Amino acid sequence: MNSLKEHFLLDPSIVFLNHGSFGATPKPVFEEYQRWQRELERQPVEFLGRRITGLLAESRAALGDYLGLPADDLVYTQNVTISVNIVAHSLDLGPGDEVLATDHEYGAMDRTWRFLSKERGFRYINRHIEMPITTREKFIEDFWRGVTKNTRVIFMSHITSPTAIIFPVEEIVQRARESGILTVIDGAHVPGQLPLHLDSLGADFYCANLHKWLCAPKGAGFLYARPDVQPLLEPLVISWGYESEFPGSSTFIDHHEWWGTRDMSAFLSVPKAIEFQQENNWDEVRESCHRLVSQAQDRICELTGIAALHPQAGGWFRQMAAAPLPAGTDILLLKQRLYDEYRVEIPVLEWNGNKLVRISVQGYNTERDVDILVRALSSLL
Repeated sequence: MNSLKEHFLLDPSIVFLNHGSFGATPKPVFEEYQRWQRELERQPVEFLGRRITGLLAESRAALGDYLGLPADDLVYTQNVTISVNIVAHSLDLGPGDEVLATDHEYGAMDRTWRFLSKERGFRYINRHIEMPITTREKFIEDFWRGVTKNTRVIFMSHITSPTAIIFPVEEIVQRARESGILTVIDGAHVPGQLPLHLDSLGADFYCANLHKWLCAPKGAGFLYARPDVQPLLEPLVISWGYESEFPGSSTFIDHHEWWGTRDMSAFLSVPKAIEFQQENNWDEVRESCHRLVSQAQDRICELTGIAALHPQAGGWFRQMAAAPLPAGTDILLLKQRLYDEYRVEIPVLEWNGNKLVRISVQGYNTERDVDILVRALSSLL
């Protein structure tokens, strides 16, 4: 893992344990990103007017191979926020309908659903998940007790943002399909961190970021929709793809790909990000990262005397984990002092009344980074 540090542009004076927030792009991928930007500026009319459709199709094909599905069932978006907004604004929900989520969802997504629920009259429900988690079976049964005859949509994170827990979305998706409930999965932290095969997962809509754990440039994400639910989606931005004079192979792509003039370079750099991880044996990197983040969580829990939110075994986390902090912790002051005094960049947050520190470990991190974090927490707490 040590050798991977040289491939990233991160400030070497910073102990960067916050890959989960915005990711970090390796030098070869960033160079590809800049190459596409220069290519755009050499002849903008040719690039955006005549070449971009084919270039995006080639990039989507590489992403489709990586995810194990047809490229025409994907469309590039800047991030999960855009993808979820496309889906949420499109679904015909109104008074009497319910959207069921957990109380671990990302704040921007909660805000999206709450805004629309007030506007359209449906209920957005954050089902409480009892902590600490014990078994997959108990999680599924506890969550499913929130389903009613009015539940039209289940919205759930595959890996949660505040608590870094991998939820058993496969079983939830299967139950929802059997019950005629649409599923919208927030996979912001999944590509690059977990193997992802969307055809077999079976979710109706899957929204993901590529700039986080796949290490693509900022502004690269995607929306997947199963073919039979693609007609439910309406364009979030109406542009030339709607009522296209030159329809492509997919109305889904026509309606959601072209937003007018914008920089598509991040999308076109995704194949390079996939290639970078393949060339650097990323399965082994992920394993090393998992061991390191597991050790970090154990050491912090031992320091505080507070148990983790989930068992170590059972596949509840991968390269990102949360560790509880004492109830009296001043999280703003702790975060500031970690950065100012120890140069540690890491999220310290409050979630449902719990104080947490969330550790992200990527291929550029080392045991020394974790040692510095634990030493700092030992002193500051």
